[in-house]
Amino acid sequence: MRRATVPLAGPRPDPEGLAPDQCARTPDGDCTGMTSDPALLTRDGLDALLATLHAEGFRVLGPTVQDGAIVYDDVARVADLPVGWTDRQDGGSYRLERRGDDAVFGHTVGPYAWKRFLHPPLLRLWRAESGADGVRIATDPPPAQPMAFVGVRACELRAIAVQDAVFLHGAIVDPHYAARRQGLFVVAVNCGQAGGTCFCTSMQAGPKASAGYDLALTELAGGFLVETGTTRGAMLLDRLPHRPATAAEREGAAAIVARTATAMRRHIPDPAALPELLLGNLDHPRWDEVAARCLSCGNCTQVCPTCFCTDVTDTTDLTGATDRTRRWDSCFAVGFSYIHGGAVRPSPRSRYRQWMTHKLASWVEQFGTSGCTGCGRCITWCPVGIDITEEVAAIRDAPAAPTAAAP
Repeated sequence: MRRATVPLAGPRPDPEGLAPDQCARTPDGDCTGMTSDPALLTRDGLDALLATLHAEGFRVLGPTVQDGAIVYDDVARVADLPVGWTDRQDGGSYRLERRGDDAVFGHTVGPYAWKRFLHPPLLRLWRAESGADGVRIATDPPPAQPMAFVGVRACELRAIAVQDAVFLHGAIVDPHYAARRQGLFVVAVNCGQAGGTCFCTSMQAGPKASAGYDLALTELAGGFLVETGTTRGAMLLDRLPHRPATAAEREGAAAIVARTATAMRRHIPDPAALPELLLGNLDHPRWDEVAARCLSCGNCTQVCPTCFCTDVTDTTDLTGATDRTRRWDSCFAVGFSYIHGGAVRPSPRSRYRQWMTHKLASWVEQFGTSGCTGCGRCITWCPVGIDITEEVAAIRDAPAAPTAAAP
């Protein structure tokens, strides 16, 4: 195979043969949304893909089995992936089971979201130390390696795009997110099964990856159908052992995705109508019903792939040095909305309503897209099984007369 002339981990080259109006740019300037003839990659070829990414200097991250769940961590070879494992998910329920085959990606999503690597749960912003020459402010260096995500689902690609809108494309760019996002290589996986709590079809976010990836895989019985999404992805595929996919393999991959889409058990009809529906029913009695079950634990915000709220804390040690850190926070915490005189949202009712209306309604006005991708994590990891699709249906089926919202 011909070796790429431009390092995959370096600056991305301009695409050849595409006019500017045919090319949608990634945060690194590469062309995305490319189309090419699909290829077939064997399992040995997948091992070669991981090895090549490592050789190019990437920190390679993918799904692994740890502590009874699928979590994202460092991977070096196919054997590190959840080969032969699947997951069973429902409201407040998650467990791993052995499959009857050795599928590599025969599972859906676990409690981790990729945001933990791009928007870390705990980050030191700076450290201040005093000395003979005055106060010295030091910041941690950016990550030494670009990252490669392997096994990214379509709903998670949408979530990364949503966080890009928040951290990269607004009036203020978050430098910590931008440093981690720079050079990111994405290997997507089209879903071969629907999770018990998935509803990505409702949010037009899956199960097939449509954009935001360098390479996309669909797992078949005899290997992986590969589609390229960027010039950099095409360069990497060129260095791997592969062959053109047959018509039967292409049809088989399309059938797998179609079957996954029709197997989803949960739905939110007409998501474009949600802003008007939810913001027009701020005093609906359903908010009281869900508040009676909600524990205000914040699990839904911690596992959500798009939630981005944080708190900033200063800590001074015995030497007088001060660390300023940023950590994930949750709108379900009473103190999150605290201002002088008390919390703006003191009740579970007001906090759940804030989360759901922001996620599905006011987020659209802020960022031009819904904050939900239909991954279903908030349903699976809610200790009492609160189901966001059920809450939407309850308000839609019995709208309340609009009144002034109570706190």
